[in-house]
Amino acid sequence: MNTKTKKILTAVAIAAAVAFIITANNFFDNFSLRVFNLCAIYIILALSLNLLNGFTGIFSLGHAGFMAIGAYICALLTMSPAQKVVNFYLEPIVPWLANVQIPFLPALLLAGCGAALFAFLIGLPVLRLHDDYLAIASLGFAEIIRVVITNLQSVTNGALGLKGLPKYSTTYVVWGCAALAIIFMVALINSAFGRSLKAVRDNEIAAQAMGIDIAHIKTVSFVISGFMAGIGGALLGHLMQTIDPKMFVFSLTYNILLIVVLGGNGSITGSVIASIVVTVLMEFLRFLDGPLNFIVVKTDGLPGLRMVVFSLLLMIVVIYRQRGLMGTSEFSWDYLAKTGLVPKIKNRGEKI
Repeated sequence: MNTKTKKILTAVAIAAAVAFIITANNFFDNFSLRVFNLCAIYIILALSLNLLNGFTGIFSLGHAGFMAIGAYICALLTMSPAQKVVNFYLEPIVPWLANVQIPFLPALLLAGCGAALFAFLIGLPVLRLHDDYLAIASLGFAEIIRVVITNLQSVTNGALGLKGLPKYSTTYVVWGCAALAIIFMVALINSAFGRSLKAVRDNEIAAQAMGIDIAHIKTVSFVISGFMAGIGGALLGHLMQTIDPKMFVFSLTYNILLIVVLGGNGSITGSVIASIVVTVLMEFLRFLDGPLNFIVVKTDGLPGLRMVVFSLLLMIVVIYRQRGLMGTSEFSWDYLAKTGLVPKIKNRGEKI
């Protein structure tokens, strides 16, 4: 398949995706639209974690902490003074935040920068560790961030959280951010820096012998991942229109890690596909928690059955696809043409 054909197919695919997003925004009900938008947010979060785990070889479990920082920064910067008065009724908000309100886009960028700054500060000591020790240390820092947020009553409203956030995370905003995240990741991984990331992942000693500054590569990767996680956390907060410290527990990082592993460590395409599949499947199986009335089996409701079935499906996938759905491979039109899913287009002067 030549370059011209690939460009035509890519343009058609992009147009179809845009048309589907517009259709979903106009015709989906509120619940379906929220699940659809959650898919976009999880794409951003999965790509940010895959940058660490899949492309750099850093096993980090602190993603929920960066998401919390991004969510709170963006929420506090976009809430009106009247909303802050309503939320902070136990203890007034600090004066320097009481009357601050800026547009959503600058607040979103500041949220990402704030998370990136914390990622840099945390990465200085944590990235000196390796493997399980690094994972435990990053998890500990994430828990420290959550506990600090819970106890900063005059800044974060403590355990009460923040409610009534403006719903800025519209369909076009979240999917626009997801598209930018995908484009950025593709450009990053295909650059010289991306090749350095893979070299560090595959063999640190060999990479260092080739003149790669391992500490610099890991730190930059950690900061970029933190920035993307902060953006994802901010979008999640404004989609749910409420945030509190309990949203950012370890199970949230586990869900994102599950998506990365299921899609394939080191695969951008795998993260995108797995984000959509896992998010939709988790909601589709929700009926299993309620009363069931099959021909042979009847139940009054088994809370948790959804997760049991979901876990079984994951075990089946992991057994038969140990490297995830995509492994380390990426989407290509040539592969689809070989499978017959895309018909071969005969160009002038070309033999098929």
